[in-house]
Amino acid sequence: MRSRVRSGVVAAIAVGLLAAAVVPAGAAQGQSSRPAPGGSGAGDAYFPFAGNSGYDAVHYDLDVRYQPPAPAPAPLTGRLDAVATVTIVPTRHLTSFNLDLRGLDVESVIVKNRPAEFTREGDELIVTPKTILPRGKAVDVVVTYGGATGRPVDIEGALYGWVTTRDGAMVASEPDGSMTWFPVSDHPTDKATYEVAVAVPAGLVAVGNGDLVGSATAGGWTTWEWASREPMASYLVTASVGNYELRQTTTPGGLPLIDAIDRDLAPAASAGLAQTAEMIALFETEFGPYPFSSYGAIVDDDSVGYALETQTRPIYSRNASEGTVAHELAHQWLGNSVSPARWQDIWLNEGWASYAEWLWSEHDGRTTAAENFADVMAIPATSSFWQTVIADPGPLGLFAGAVYDRGAATLYALRLEIGEDAFGALSREWPARYKDSAATTDDFQALAEELSGQDLEEFFDVWVWTAGKPAVP
Repeated sequence: MRSRVRSGVVAAIAVGLLAAAVVPAGAAQGQSSRPAPGGSGAGDAYFPFAGNSGYDAVHYDLDVRYQPPAPAPAPLTGRLDAVATVTIVPTRHLTSFNLDLRGLDVESVIVKNRPAEFTREGDELIVTPKTILPRGKAVDVVVTYGGATGRPVDIEGALYGWVTTRDGAMVASEPDGSMTWFPVSDHPTDKATYEVAVAVPAGLVAVGNGDLVGSATAGGWTTWEWASREPMASYLVTASVGNYELRQTTTPGGLPLIDAIDRDLAPAASAGLAQTAEMIALFETEFGPYPFSSYGAIVDDDSVGYALETQTRPIYSRNASEGTVAHELAHQWLGNSVSPARWQDIWLNEGWASYAEWLWSEHDGRTTAAENFADVMAIPATSSFWQTVIADPGPLGLFAGAVYDRGAATLYALRLEIGEDAFGALSREWPARYKDSAATTDDFQALAEELSGQDLEEFFDVWVWTAGKPAVP
């Protein structure tokens, strides 16, 4: 949702996830029986060193201790010390492998219960175990690490990753910011399950994804434990820390809702959450059953300046407006459960979520989807808005307004092109077929053609692959 603000158990898990995984680029060579090093990236053209090849990461167990900054005027710097246990399944016989890690110091790496050699090159942690890791056999990698936390920025200069705040941290990592706080294969094609325990000074709350396992206080520290049992892309992991009030309710259908609201915010800041249950019910009719075991929100008084669809528990900077709540909720189906296989495919996240905003607005008796579509199509053809190629916006165009609004308009135009029945089937089948996985624009086109029985090559060429204002179908 960034452009709207800035510009307008393990072994069983490993077997199941490896079978369902989207294999990272470079893994095809992993069918060779010849031992070799893993690669330093997943093959994404926009972020060549994001993720890694040679293995699938299937589970992360993160044990974090975090000391927030002292009160002002002390520097806005915290301290993080952690142990990450990463379960990987090699896709070839590995002599060494990489994890993404930015800035923090590594004390030790243990592989198969033995110390491993490691080096650092930029944001790559290169691990050489004592013995070759055989293809297909799960192994635990234990990394002990830590260091000062600050306020990292992405390639556009926007705050992301582990963003230190005066009372804690706001953790929002799209597209590759998870490496600022734990060693990771940081690409959406390498999904995994997570268990995260965060120890913070007593009185603060650490909020993660999925289900709240419990909390316990001892010696002036409270440890909060969270578990995400459904696979998750690394950029969607959060462990935000703050002066939160936890509000736990359920939807009429029994889905747990866990909201964390900063106590320093006025009630109006979280008023947009009031209709969450009704939104879930609407989107289940449009996109199928809600894909995860819980939902909720984190509303913080931070200065990050945008919202993000962190899985099961989106974050909102200072205000959770109703439209933004609908947007981030829709992402749970469209962007989280089915994720972009390449970052250039981000329009399939943001276009769908923006289109879902239109559906919610219409359902709520306000502007209809047709009216919102007409508003987009009223933008003059001479506007730079139409120059963004939404299926390939470039690494500095991921959050361009057209990715959101032209993306939504593309979906509405497709609805007109193939008809209500076929589009309704597409809206449900897309998140169902690629549940817990990742897919591309070509995959989406193929599914639309399959369900509609139409050749849509010209439609997709005009609407998503070509600059310029399309004609209305």
